[in-house]
Amino acid sequence: MPDALAVWENVKDMSTTLAPPAPLRIGPITLDAPVVLAPMAGITNTAFRRLCREYGAGLYVSEMITTRALVERNATTMRLIRHHESETPRSIQLYGVDPATVEAAVRIIVEEDHADHVDLNFGCPVPKVTRKGGGAALPWKTELFREIVERAAKAAGSVPLTVKMRKGIDSDHLTYLEAGRIAEGAGVAAVALHARTASEFYSGHADWSAIAKLKETVTSVPVLGNGDIWSAEDARRMMAETGCDGVVVGRGCLGRPWLFGDLARELGTGHAAAPVDATLGFVAAAFRRHAELLVEFFESEDRGCRDIRKHVAWYFKGYPVGGDLRAKLATVSSLEEIDELLATLDLEAPYPGAAAEGQRGRAGTPKRPALPDGWLDSREIGHAASTALADAELDTSGG
Repeated sequence: MPDALAVWENVKDMSTTLAPPAPLRIGPITLDAPVVLAPMAGITNTAFRRLCREYGAGLYVSEMITTRALVERNATTMRLIRHHESETPRSIQLYGVDPATVEAAVRIIVEEDHADHVDLNFGCPVPKVTRKGGGAALPWKTELFREIVERAAKAAGSVPLTVKMRKGIDSDHLTYLEAGRIAEGAGVAAVALHARTASEFYSGHADWSAIAKLKETVTSVPVLGNGDIWSAEDARRMMAETGCDGVVVGRGCLGRPWLFGDLARELGTGHAAAPVDATLGFVAAAFRRHAELLVEFFESEDRGCRDIRKHVAWYFKGYPVGGDLRAKLATVSSLEEIDELLATLDLEAPYPGAAAEGQRGRAGTPKRPALPDGWLDSREIGHAASTALADAELDTSGG
């Protein structure tokens, strides 16, 4: 039984609870709350990270950065790796398939002081990535995975390097335990597991028992769990059931950045803000603040307001906001327009309870993973696989 658990039993039932919270240490970084924001494409930019940080504690990771684009110093990529002065510690996630390119990208981050933590993404299930052997498909090629992680860890030096992965390609091709051992041996500071396979995408329920198995396998560095954390109670339950050292939260915080405050109160060891009363007025203010930060990030009111449109359904899930008003909010082009629309809401409307809870974002359906021809025939890299990998570094994300 994991050391973090304390179990008690009475006549009627058995309840499992966590022992008093402990800070999460990832290399030299100490987090009062054992919580990590999962990288999400088009979501976890500086604006959203700053917003989440205003509500709670944790490690807030950038959108995924492709190593090829970083090494080539693509202008958009160089902008994406910038952090606001308020962001500490700074965290960047990299995606790459070529060991030399990944190593070079890590060196750029470290030598030019772009971040205090680097994460490697081996969890992307997007077909256009796995079809070319990247993302969640890559750990199947054991020695390639080993070389990438070893060279990246060496290049990182004193900057902690972590790995985020999935269980494997599908239920017949699981890789997470072996990949966890390899990453641990390569000197990573932590490993994170999204407890689904690539074939499951985000469907069904995450297999938390896999997180427990990884925790039993990887013993010298923290193991973080990811998948189906929609509330602070879910996070506590995952840690209790699996013994994992911390949680990685993705879709659960969409339209609900104050979840990190809930998590800090539930799991943290430091000061946490008082619980929020998530009235419609509170949510509207959070939405407006998000829009303001996006305008600052994009340095364009029109661009920032266009970006906030995709967040409308998430923020107002379950609240009495009519379809016509939602449609108008989803077409805004200025902060003034947002203010005018929000002013028409019943800001005293209370938190709607269960209607605002649960899954957020698209789950998708299980599907046969798209892979290069012959990818599953061998754990080694052949000529065809090498050719596919040459085109695998696409500007997309997931995990």
